[in-house]
This record gives sequence, C-alpha cells and structure tokens, in this order.
Amino acid sequence: MQLVTILGSTGTIGQQTLDVMSRHSDRYAVFALAAYKNVDALFAQCVAFNPRFAVMQDIEAADRLHQQCQAAGLSVEVLSGVEGLSEVSAHPDVHIVMAAIVGAAGLLPALAAAEAGKKILLANKETLVMAGQLFMDAVKQGGATLLPIDSEHNAIFQVMPRKSCNALTDVGVNQVILTASGGPFRCYTQHQLETVTPALALKHPNWVMGAKITIDSSTLMNKGLEVIEAHWLFNAHPSQIDVVVHPQSVIHSMVSYVDGSILAQLGNPDMRTPIAYGLGYPERIASGVKPLSLIDVAKLEFEAPDTLRFPCLQLAYDALNAGGTASAVLNAANEVAVAAFLRDEIRYLDIPALISAALEQLPIQPVSSVEQLLAVDAEARAVVCEFLQRKTMTSSFRKTAS
Repeated sequence: MQLVTILGSTGTIGQQTLDVMSRHSDRYAVFALAAYKNVDALFAQCVAFNPRFAVMQDIEAADRLHQQCQAAGLSVEVLSGVEGLSEVSAHPDVHIVMAAIVGAAGLLPALAAAEAGKKILLANKETLVMAGQLFMDAVKQGGATLLPIDSEHNAIFQVMPRKSCNALTDVGVNQVILTASGGPFRCYTQHQLETVTPALALKHPNWVMGAKITIDSSTLMNKGLEVIEAHWLFNAHPSQIDVVVHPQSVIHSMVSYVDGSILAQLGNPDMRTPIAYGLGYPERIASGVKPLSLIDVAKLEFEAPDTLRFPCLQLAYDALNAGGTASAVLNAANEVAVAAFLRDEIRYLDIPALISAALEQLPIQPVSSVEQLLAVDAEARAVVCEFLQRKTMTSSFRKTAS
C-alpha cells in the first residue's frame, strides 16, 4: 500500500488523482489532502477518503475545516500554511506526492518532497519555471523520483531514452516538440482579441482545467511555461524545444531523433492518463480513460504558433534565454496579470503587455537561493500591482502586446 499526499486536492488534477486512486484502492491510500481555502470541498474529501492530515493554505480556512472535522467526528489532523504543506510532503510515511498546487505557492512543498526523496508527480509548472536548477539539484541530492504530469512533458518522458545525458544529442535526440491546442482564440484576428472577455477565455475547446491554467492556455503562456519546464526536465537547450499547434490535442508531444524518426504519444485529452502513468510508474495501471479511436479522430492538423498575436510564448522563450531570475519575474507578472483579467480589471491583451513591462523594469540576477527567488517573485508582483494601481496600461504598454 502506497500512501499519497495530494497538494491541490480540490482542483482538477487533485480530483482526477483521487478518481484514479479509487480504481486501485488495493494499491494506494490517501495520506494527506491540501487545498487553498475551499473548506467545503476539502471537508467532503476528508469524509470520503479519511486522510491522516488535511492542510489549508489559508489559516482562517484551516480553523473552519478543523471545526467541521471535529463536529463530524473525523480523526483528521488539520494543518495550515506553507509549513503544513511542506510537512505532509516530506513526512516519513509518504511514498508519493502529487504536486498540483497552482502558482508559486507550490514551490516550497515540492522542494520539501524532493529533499525528502519522495516520488514526485509534478503538475505544478511554477516549481521548475521559478527554480529549475535548484529544484533539479534537490531531486538529485535527495534521491527523489521526478515524474512530469503535464500531458506534454509526460508524453515526452514516455518516448525519451531513459539514459541520463549531458546533451540530448548524446542519446540521439534532435529536438523535443511540445504540442499546443491553440486555445479558443487560435483563429481570432488581432481586432477580435481586443474584445476577449474572461467568460470567453475560460471556454477551452479540449481540456477541463482550472481558471488560471485555462487563461494561460488561451494566451499560449501555458506553452511558454512548458518550454521552460522542458529545458530543465530534459536538459534541452532552448533551440531544441519546438512548439507546434495541434488543434485536436490527440498527440500530446513528440521527440525527434537524429535518424529522422519522430516518436509521439497519443491519447484522448484526459489528464487521468498521465496521472495513472505517474502513480503506476514503472508499471502501467488503468486510468478510466476511454481508449483513443483513430477512426473517430480521422485527421490530425498542425500549424506554427503565431507569436505576434500571442506574444506570451515569445516572452517565455526570451526569459529562458535570458536565464537567472527572468523566468521568476515572468511567472509572477503573469500570475498577477491573469488574476486582474479574471477580475475584469484589465483587457486580454494587457496580460502580455504587463509581463513585458515587468521584465523590462526588473534587473536579471543569477539565481543563488530559494529565498532570493521568493524575494524576486514578491518584487515582480509588487511592480505589476503598482502598474495596475496607477492605471498605467497606456498605449506604450499596449504597443508591446500588439
């Protein structure tokens, strides 16, 4: 029996992880569940799965959850904050940690799991985007097993040679190719993008995801963050990471080899497939996903991404090439800008404009510590918040986005 901590259990990935685990109750049991502040949802999961620990990032929410669990007679110990998240990630009894907290808040718990040598199912993009080298060093030093859960990186992992290498060409690989659905606005003109609302942006054509990731998918920032992740996961130079728009979302990503071969992983767009792969690795277990019918799919289309209409992808490449703290600034600025857009405080094309402005204003520094990265993250957020408070989304900023 393997005990599992699920960070972000009330989100889409967390719920799907519980679904896959419930199909294999003889192999997996819930050790800890963690969420931000959705007390009712986490309480319902506590009733259903009886974890040893439940963690709420928000302290007041943790107090409410504690009261509910006591009233229901549940023997669940409720913890709070980053300390609680890190405790259940590094606990000696835990075998597997699903790291699915969205945003920078997932960094420290993921690091704690790495340092404790856990099997980490990494669904949190920001851990590698903010602290790629530090996190990969912690994985190596802690003896952890790292399995990417993003469908794209999971696909690459499945078709990549298992040998460690200093360069992709050492194992015969030319390039990793990330596929992107293109989001709901793939065919929109620049003028149409000016009118995009949060409600429109939240309607992804293929995937069911949380709000922040869905917006990122529509701007192609999601793919940009995945480019940065792929650099760290697969030791790939930025020039060896390509992005191709594939509207059907059937091919989840590909690896191009020096002999001319391209290996791809195909499947229905359902996150339970990579979750099951991560849980069962190195074995394969049933996920509950309907088998892919190539006859029903009928055709597969591909096109190049348009970085003029969707500049977030290019901003991510630029940050990766710049190195140092640039990716942390990119990530923090994006989180603040997306949140402002979801609150209907800025327009859709203000998102890349704000990110570009933050990257221009803040100096790039060599990465030295987690504490430094958290300080850079806070500074970038403050800069973007200042732009918002001063209402400085002027034509000069908008020009960046167009």
